[in-house]
Amino acid sequence: MKAATVNELKKELSHLSAKDLVELCNRLARFKKENKELLTYLLFEAHDEAAYIKGVKSEIDFGFSEIPKGNSLYLVKKSVRKILRSTNKYIRYTGSKTAEAELLIHFALTLKHSGIPIDKSTALTNLYQTQLKKINKTILTFHEDLQHDYRSALAS
Repeated sequence: MKAATVNELKKELSHLSAKDLVELCNRLARFKKENKELLTYLLFEAHDEAAYIKGVKSEIDFGFSEIPKGNSLYLVKKSVRKILRSTNKYIRYTGSKTAEAELLIHFALTLKHSGIPIDKSTALTNLYQTQLKKINKTILTFHEDLQHDYRSALAS
């Protein structure tokens, strides 16, 4: 089965009644956890982005506190990738460049200050460098004053 384009879906959804739209949203929420999480964000958390960002930051901190402290670099890399995956998922929900910059900066600083030996693993070094590139690319889209603020936050 071939999926319809976003434009085709938009046109079709505009013809449906409110009751039918609610029914479709309920079905979407039942089938995939990400759909349910996105609906939760849109309905309950989108109006207060600052609180949402604060919650995601605390989840990042919790994820780093749960990383095994043993000598297994494999488990550390796996855990860091998992935290980054969930961070990127939350960034996609907001669709905001500001939230993206704040969350990625928080992730990078937490990784840097966590005591994880980033330089002993090529994968972790590449992951960290990629996030720094992503942050800088996002920051370039901001006003000069904001660019300075975010760059100084990243430098700390």
